Parts: sequence; structure tokens; C-alpha cells
Amino acid sequence: MASIRNYTLIYVALVLLATGKFVFFHFDFFTYGMAIGGTMVLAAIKVGLIAGYFQHLKYEPRAVSYMMAVAAFMVVLLTLAAGYSIQ
Repeated sequence: MASIRNYTLIYVALVLLATGKFVFFHFDFFTYGMAIGGTMVLAAIKVGLIAGYFQHLKYEPRAVSYMMAVAAFMVVLLTLAAGYSIQ
């Protein structure tokens, strides 16, 4: 079982990542495309933290984790293909 310290560190990391998403859109240094890309990367990191620690996927066998990663990658590919075919 994870300790209070681990949960606190994860919470702080999630708050910092959420702050980073705000920074991307608030400052004029980033273009809109850079802000969207950065937000997507930060969101993926947040999903990994939440799934890994709060849904206890950290303790699953590696084969299950790899299978889920491949499935998520395939969803991204199908979404890109669908977007390309609509144009």
C-alpha cells in the first residue's frame, strides 16, 4: 500500500501539471499549436500518474500494461485515420 507521502507527491505533481496547462495558454510566448501540443503531453502524463497510482495499475503484470498501451496507441491511430478520411 502506498504511503501518505507518495499520495501527497502525486497530488503536488498533478497540481503542477495543471498549472503548466494554464501557463501554455496564458503567456504569448507559445503559439496556439504549441499550447495544444504541450497540453496534450501534460494530459498524457497526468493520465499515467492517475492510472498508475490511484487505479493501482502499478501492481498489474507488465503484459496487461503493454496491452493497454498498444490499445491506446491504436485508438490514436484510428482517430488520426478517421480525421484524415473526413478531409
